[in-house]
Amino acid sequence: MNGKHLVKLGLEKKAIALAQTAAATREKAGLERDEILSELRAVQANPEAYLAGGVYAALAAELAAQQAKRDAQKGAELRPTPLPYPVWGEDLIEAGARTQMDVAMRLPVSRAGALMPDAHVGYGLPIGGVLATENAVIPYGVGVDIGCSMMLSVLPLAPQGLHAEDGKALLLKHTRFGAGVAFEKRDRPDHEVLHEGTWRDQALLRHLFDKAATQIGTSGSGNHFVEFGTFTLPEGDLGLEAGEYLAVLSHSGSRGFGAQVAGHFTGLAERLHPGLAPKAKKLAWLPLDHEEGQAYWQAMNLAGRYALANHELIHARLARALNVQPLAQVRNSHNLAWKQTVGEQELIVHRKGATPAEAGQLGLIPGSMADPGFVVRGRGNPQALGSASHGAGRVLGRKAAERTLAKKDVQAYLQERGVTLLGGGIDEAPQAYKRIEEVIGRQRDLVDVVGTFQPRIVRMDTGSEDV
Repeated sequence: MNGKHLVKLGLEKKAIALAQTAAATREKAGLERDEILSELRAVQANPEAYLAGGVYAALAAELAAQQAKRDAQKGAELRPTPLPYPVWGEDLIEAGARTQMDVAMRLPVSRAGALMPDAHVGYGLPIGGVLATENAVIPYGVGVDIGCSMMLSVLPLAPQGLHAEDGKALLLKHTRFGAGVAFEKRDRPDHEVLHEGTWRDQALLRHLFDKAATQIGTSGSGNHFVEFGTFTLPEGDLGLEAGEYLAVLSHSGSRGFGAQVAGHFTGLAERLHPGLAPKAKKLAWLPLDHEEGQAYWQAMNLAGRYALANHELIHARLARALNVQPLAQVRNSHNLAWKQTVGEQELIVHRKGATPAEAGQLGLIPGSMADPGFVVRGRGNPQALGSASHGAGRVLGRKAAERTLAKKDVQAYLQERGVTLLGGGIDEAPQAYKRIEEVIGRQRDLVDVVGTFQPRIVRMDTGSEDV
């Protein structure tokens, strides 16, 4: 039997070589050409039936692999046009974020989406993007800092009761910032999240446990912060009387642990969908009914709990140092995926830089190092998939802020508002962000404002250039 007979079967180059080897064996066994061709057609039609062993096992394995590749290619084809999705604050959103959201809404697994008024360009899904998928989780739809979150503690102290120098000393002693940074071993806190059995369920989690245990109770770089400020409650709420209170507000995530989980599973997702269009590469997904999808879901939720544990420890240290117990606390994650009923179907709702805002749900939307933040209560808008913005959103990228903003102007802005800053780079200057009042104003149908937090003493990581 020569190659022409095999080419007519439609076999590809590698499969032809394997078919020739198998055909030669069958010829030695006394089979005629037509009999061998009939057997080859049967292997083509159902390669799985021949995988267990025998003369055609290698050919069957190659044909099955080729079919799987074709199926993956077909399953990764983007829709010709994006599904429609609502946008809040369209006049505030850069074109690049819309382009990224359009690509996300062309994914074959996408079912619904929304764009929040703080949206700007990110990796994969834009920051401020909300995306609902069917039986699929997108690691870069959650983000690199899995579980990035906010927490507010309202304290039984008047705002004027904490002097700036005392506040600075407390933040310097009881908070840590930056990549790889941790408390000294003797001061390292413990938390129940470190004692969960989940850490033992995956080799990756076992490998990352020591990093997580070392960095717990600390904050990352970039826009992460811990602040003392004035919380104003215009009407009685949160179990509190109307008035002004001293409060602590923090923004932090899952540190190096979460980032490595994100990188690992993004790589798996990209390899699972080699045929995905280059512009959608960072939106590669993991099916939730596959082992890889379940593993990511488990690791993602652990990272979310770990991120909230970091906040709890930060707030507990500061409250203990002030010898008080918080009167009220509000917290929320804004880089996670949730199982959520949309219409009558259970979907996976990714919020990358978006705040959960189901009806009655409390959340936090900060401004900048010198602009107010807001405690909000969700209105459960179904078009927004029960979501709101997670902050003001950038109007200048980090490099652009460093190139264009003058340190003296940033310092003047802080001084005018009575803000004392520890650390903080010019890339995090208030002028690099949209006006938070405008962002809140564009989402009045998504949330109601409960109270306002005005920063007074702010600690952040040191940026490329201190303010």
